[in-house]
Amino acid sequence: MKTHINMKIVTKYIVVLVILVGFTSCQKNSRPNYQYMPNMYESVGYEAYQESDAFGNGVEAQLPAEGSIPRGDFMPFEIENTNEGFAYAKSNLKSPLDSLQVNYEEGKMLYDIYCGICHGTKGDGKGKLVQREKILGVPAYSDVGRAITTGSIYHVIYYGKNTMGSYANQLNENERWQVVAYVEKLKADLEK
Repeated sequence: MKTHINMKIVTKYIVVLVILVGFTSCQKNSRPNYQYMPNMYESVGYEAYQESDAFGNGVEAQLPAEGSIPRGDFMPFEIENTNEGFAYAKSNLKSPLDSLQVNYEEGKMLYDIYCGICHGTKGDGKGKLVQREKILGVPAYSDVGRAITTGSIYHVIYYGKNTMGSYANQLNENERWQVVAYVEKLKADLEK
């Protein structure tokens, strides 16, 4: 009985030894291993911004075609980022949204994210950054000297003004108009 148990143990050791010898004998350090997809390991390197036939016309960095519009929700804004453009937008630009398309909840959510930190949640110019004196001179929307309009709000959101930067990259066109509608609501509430 003892020899039968010892034979089982010896047989297991022999099998393990044969497997280990088999694995180590297949390894040959004198030649590299086979690469299944060599182009992933040894890709063709192109020098950036150098002339090359790889991209058709000999130049790698391509400018977009004139008049092309990027994919997504981007639409070009026809009014220029100048004082004259601001004045034109202030007096002529109207919202394309009708009263059924205006969503004050969405406008409030976006306003709180992007505008409330400086302008205050009520539009009174007393946001957290103003209270902590990180920025100064943010007037209330009801300030008579500003006389903000639909067009001026949109123009400022799109291009920025003074120390306020542009939010054209953060908000698509519909979102910008929702924020404009909400700012007009805050202005009306402040003027009561």
